Amino acid sequence: MQRLNQKKLILIALGIFAPLTLPAPIVNASTFGAEIFCAMRDGGNDHESSWDAAYTYIKKQKGGLFKVSPKNAAAQITETVIREREKFNYCIEYLNNLHPDRKLIRDLEKEEKRKEKEAKDRENKRKQLEKELEEANEEFSEETLDRYSY
Repeated sequence: MQRLNQKKLILIALGIFAPLTLPAPIVNASTFGAEIFCAMRDGGNDHESSWDAAYTYIKKQKGGLFKVSPKNAAAQITETVIREREKFNYCIEYLNNLHPDRKLIRDLEKEEKRKEKEAKDRENKRKQLEKELEEANEEFSEETLDRYSY
């Protein structure tokens, strides 16, 4: 009886974990993802909408516990377009948008952070000056000063 329970437990565990470990049909998902991206771009759609549609399809087709990252999906589309060059010869010109200049993006993010820091510093200085001005105003009495009264 105990042996039968162990076998059932093993089968249940295999039934649960096998789909998580088996590779998903990435080639088919990336091929159709590339078709979606290239067809939309060739149809006149902008990069963002084409990319969103292809990436959403690739994410949904990949089963398992972990989803495909945007970088990995872009690599899959690029690989498919290059591998099947005859089929996607019109799409090669759009591949550069899938892999933006990472250094430029980092530089822009650094510049944005620097500007935010400068804005915070200016705000802090303004608040400090207002506080000092209020303290200086408190030192003067409420009486009107007559400049001719000595």
